[in-house]
Amino acid sequence: MANYIELNAVIEDADLAEIVVAELAEFPFESFANEPSLLKAYIPQTAMADCMEQVNAMLDRYGITERRYVQIESQNWNALWESNFEEVLVADRVAIRAPFHAPHPELGALDVVIMPKMSFGTGHHSTTRLMVEMLLGMDVEGRRGLDMGSGTGVLAILAAKLGATEVDAVDIDDMADESCRENAVTNGVAERVRPILGDVRSVAGEKYDFIVANINRNILLRDMPAYVGMLSEGGVLVMSGFLEEDVAAITERAESLGMRAGRRMGDGGWVALEFCK
Repeated sequence: MANYIELNAVIEDADLAEIVVAELAEFPFESFANEPSLLKAYIPQTAMADCMEQVNAMLDRYGITERRYVQIESQNWNALWESNFEEVLVADRVAIRAPFHAPHPELGALDVVIMPKMSFGTGHHSTTRLMVEMLLGMDVEGRRGLDMGSGTGVLAILAAKLGATEVDAVDIDDMADESCRENAVTNGVAERVRPILGDVRSVAGEKYDFIVANINRNILLRDMPAYVGMLSEGGVLVMSGFLEEDVAAITERAESLGMRAGRRMGDGGWVALEFCK
């Protein structure tokens, strides 16, 4: 396993921190952690060398001069992540927790266990929480779905626990794919969650009743025609991973593909949008 670089950037403004996260997500950063006045971002050491100049230029543009890069050996990652990992309760209906947290039997099937590793989707980021809330408002029981950019598989696992018959969980990162497989087994939904290592081309020709995609603005705009093409009539597409300022571009693209706008949720400048075919 590769070593990782931890970027520590001092950012006093919480809204600015969210904007910087969105910018860093355009690079190969794989996970983020927000602490008071401090943003931590994690990227494979081999990838950092290729984009460090551009990352520094972006941080300079926002006036973020207090920053440092720290190497983290792979064997120390899980201990570091676990020490900072807290469970997340969404809408008082879904608990997203690690195996070392106490279970929530009162929530029944919606007690979701995610082993914290270097892959996106532990529930701590606003976009993941928004997507969870969107899923809670959807009727996925008995339906087939797709989770694009699945990370740990939290959304695919939740959809299966909400009654989806099958959910394909697609991610380009091999560590995310491995994490999704482990988490599907832990949550007892391995027979209904199908992790796939690849991009949108890996599910070309498939048909889905719903698609959830928590990625980033540029990938969503690029791949949206493929998502719409894979949706059955009456199907639902829910997207997040972008900021308020990107809503117009996302909406325009979706409507140009014949999609009808549905629900909208926001949190800290981040937005989730629903469209129906």
